[in-house]
Amino acid sequence: MKHGPSPTGPAPVGPALEAAQAALAAEHAAAYGYGVIGARTAGARATEAREAYGDHLARRDALARTVRELGGAPRPSEAAYALPFEVRDPSDAERLAAVIEDRVAGAYSDLVRAAEGPLRREAADALSGAAVRAARWRGVGVAFPGLAERAERALTS
Repeated sequence: MKHGPSPTGPAPVGPALEAAQAALAAEHAAAYGYGVIGARTAGARATEAREAYGDHLARRDALARTVRELGGAPRPSEAAYALPFEVRDPSDAERLAAVIEDRVAGAYSDLVRAAEGPLRREAADALSGAAVRAARWRGVGVAFPGLAERAERALTS
């Protein structure tokens, strides 16, 4: 059963809706970041960046629909996003792509925990896709994709 926003009250809030909004925000940021990555890569890496950009746009659009189905109003993207570090060359771009995918995986990990049924399966697929892309960009996978604090420990151990 769908619950829409009350015409006189605030928009509905629930764990799945909150997690879907957070995943949508991560997808907005990923699309922005891949614009930067695409400008700093060439050849096969530029092709990978374009494909990842397209994947993130598709996920973003699907999440916007999901948020509406859950009774919420999809949050719009920001005009710009702060990058975690300066991206000057292809090596920086590859590192940024891995960071972006880790953050996206974390958002989808939260959505997997909060969702049920088909939405949980879609979130798990998105989590898996982000983890695979992060591993490709980084050159190595992490033990716990989507769980940033554990991924950090796995990389530093």
